[in-house]
Amino acid sequence: MRSSQDAHTPPDPVDPLDRTRFPLDEWRLVETWPDRADLGRTETLFAVGNGYLGMRGNPEEGRESFAHGTFVNGFHETWPIRHAEEAYGFARVGQTIVNAPDTKVMKLYVDDEPINIPVADLEEYERSVDFRDGVLRRHIIWRTPAGKSVRIDTTRMVCMTERHLAVMTMEVTLLDADAPVVISSQILNRQDGQDEYHMRSAADGLDPRRAEGPDRRVLEPQMNWTKGLRAMLGFRAAESGMTLTVGIDHTVETDNDCESLIMSEDDVAKVILRVRAERGRPIRLVKYAAYHTSRSVPVRELIDRVRRTLDRAMVTGVAQYRAGQRAWYDGFWRDADVVVGSDPALQQAIRWNLFELAQASALTQTYGIPAKGVTGSGYSGHYFWDAEIYVLPFLTYTMPEVARNALRFRYLMLDDARRRADEMATRGALYPWRTINGEEASAYYAAGTAQYHIDADIAYALNRYVEATGDVDFLLREGIDVLVETARMWADLGFWTDNGAEVFHIHAVTGPDEYTTVVNDNLFTNVMARHNLWLAGDAVATLATAWPEAYERMVKRLGLREDEVEEWRRCADHLAIPFDDHIGVHPQDAHFLDREVWDLGATPPDRFPLMLHYHPLVLYRFQVLKQADVVLAMLLQGDQFPLEQKRADFEYYDPITTGDSTLSSVVQAIIAAEVGYQELALRYFYGGLFVDLADRHGNTADGVHVASTGGVWLALTAGFAGMRDHHGRLSFDPRLPARWDSMTFRLRRRGGSIGIELRRDALTVTLLEGTYETFEVRGESYEVREDRPCVRVPLADQGPLVPGPVPPQTVIGVRRDGSRITAGVPGTFPGSLREPGQ
Repeated sequence: MRSSQDAHTPPDPVDPLDRTRFPLDEWRLVETWPDRADLGRTETLFAVGNGYLGMRGNPEEGRESFAHGTFVNGFHETWPIRHAEEAYGFARVGQTIVNAPDTKVMKLYVDDEPINIPVADLEEYERSVDFRDGVLRRHIIWRTPAGKSVRIDTTRMVCMTERHLAVMTMEVTLLDADAPVVISSQILNRQDGQDEYHMRSAADGLDPRRAEGPDRRVLEPQMNWTKGLRAMLGFRAAESGMTLTVGIDHTVETDNDCESLIMSEDDVAKVILRVRAERGRPIRLVKYAAYHTSRSVPVRELIDRVRRTLDRAMVTGVAQYRAGQRAWYDGFWRDADVVVGSDPALQQAIRWNLFELAQASALTQTYGIPAKGVTGSGYSGHYFWDAEIYVLPFLTYTMPEVARNALRFRYLMLDDARRRADEMATRGALYPWRTINGEEASAYYAAGTAQYHIDADIAYALNRYVEATGDVDFLLREGIDVLVETARMWADLGFWTDNGAEVFHIHAVTGPDEYTTVVNDNLFTNVMARHNLWLAGDAVATLATAWPEAYERMVKRLGLREDEVEEWRRCADHLAIPFDDHIGVHPQDAHFLDREVWDLGATPPDRFPLMLHYHPLVLYRFQVLKQADVVLAMLLQGDQFPLEQKRADFEYYDPITTGDSTLSSVVQAIIAAEVGYQELALRYFYGGLFVDLADRHGNTADGVHVASTGGVWLALTAGFAGMRDHHGRLSFDPRLPARWDSMTFRLRRRGGSIGIELRRDALTVTLLEGTYETFEVRGESYEVREDRPCVRVPLADQGPLVPGPVPPQTVIGVRRDGSRITAGVPGTFPGSLREPGQ
């Protein structure tokens, strides 16, 4: 049995997957046999989606599964939140993503015997998802109970070229004998409360990371319709009033005698093929599925939309959709791929994470990016700050048009944010901590609504996008409204003290670390609020000078007073930034260092994550972190802190960070690399890289940790390549791990594109598109342009190195028995990085 001390050691940077079951392939995730023990994990890992529509990796037969799931971004149900003790301003409306009717189901019977994968006699089995085209493929040779061999090949694709469409195929061939074959292609609306997922969650105990929602029927049938091989069902969500229509259509190719039947009821529609199958004569079924939803449009109108989508699909055909899908992914990988050394396991894992970013965001359009994308109902399908801080950087530099859509989604929520600010007695706009429809959905305000930093996170992402892309049009028409209204909120939320020097304070807030809530002068919040206030002031001044007409329209639209901008700057310049001269670190908040230190080394491995085993009040009394907080501020506002201060803060907070959040390890990897702990940085990187692939947090079954996948890209580019983009100045300070030979990636910036190749002895930047790009490498300025498209910068080393693989030993507290608690000792690192199963 592993000791409690070993349980907190970051994993070695080695491949944690069973390569007999998941063989190496740099461009695919492949499974060579199914396993009941981890159905939930593999359903998530093999999910396919496009940001709008997502389908979990459930078997086509629709039988045994951890959680059948098909999700449409933004399609949700609501219910009144009932608090045990009410108070003004508490969240009133619960929201959860709805498990939509399932079109994946294609049940197969041979000699009237069904195939059920977990118990079937399988002579061959392979399932794979290909990152190059987003297609889930499965190959099986099934030995039926009667001893007949049947080849079954299926594919599933959620289209990147047709937002509302999924395309599936099934080909069945009897290999050694004739037999009657039945294929039942279905739309199935599972309505038993909500679905088996909620019942499983209740049985497994309370876990706030999982979905919540009503325990009653959600989707009310509105219509069912069939004709030929086409069927449609329409529904209305009982409380939210949202509508959904789903339709399927088919083509059949076979030389066997075949007849078709079709039927529909309120919750199911079936297209049934009865085939007198002869040996060696395949049966090929192509199934098109279309989903359309709306907040207000009636089902009868959605029927027309589904009909048009299916009409196009039947004309276009599966081959053309496959070609378009491959072309889309070719473009994606051209801009998004990160190639590292020659380790195929590492490369496969990196590409799986980047692939999940595409699946979570590509076609979101007017919707946000849920914390689980469209792969599961974890976190109820809510949108968090995760998207702005962890996902938007990737999108900004690889798919800027998608980043723009994500930011416009926040702009479209601005009126809701204004109403929430008014309810919380502040001016401006206060964005909800977690939401789908724009209203606050977090019932626990201390770790939810109190996280006001979401306003500054949105402003940060908006500014980074505008500076990196040069999209001034977005700033002039919409972005400026977000900056002004969020700055107003900060100026009104804080207050002034004068004890010999004016100081602006922000009290009663919660930072990213949810193990310390409702505190005064949280460092992350204050640093990000200061940035938000500076940004708004600079943006208004720039509009007044460079675009006076847009400025006048904005002033009239927002009722902006001249004195407001000066107030923002004054607040920013005097904002309280906690610092302890005695210890030499930034306290996480004004009183953080006054608390007792949690002894992580003495905490049993089975007590992680702490939030599932200790009352919040217990956690709030201690110096213990769920995730990097001060350390994250050192990344996002790195130009405001010297390197030695970053190192001191990292060395203090790293040993008391549990990493119970998947958002933590990637940030710790970046700052560990920057301050010189290169081996530790690599360990943390592997912890984040395999969060879902190795199910390190035990909840991959609930859906992909999308923010962590974005963090993987950040750890590669900002951590090991040392990329920063402060105030529009692109710079690099490389930290290539000793065991890596090279790393290459691309950045799209201001309408152009550059390629970066990092080797141990040099960093090379190549202009791929555009006229020029300027950048810095360790303080020296360089430029690539059309007449000099490539610059090679020699590197004498790979950045500062701190002796030893972990921070030095320091005393950070005393146990109640008088013995000392030390930090930085090997074996006292976060629980987030414990081995799978621990």
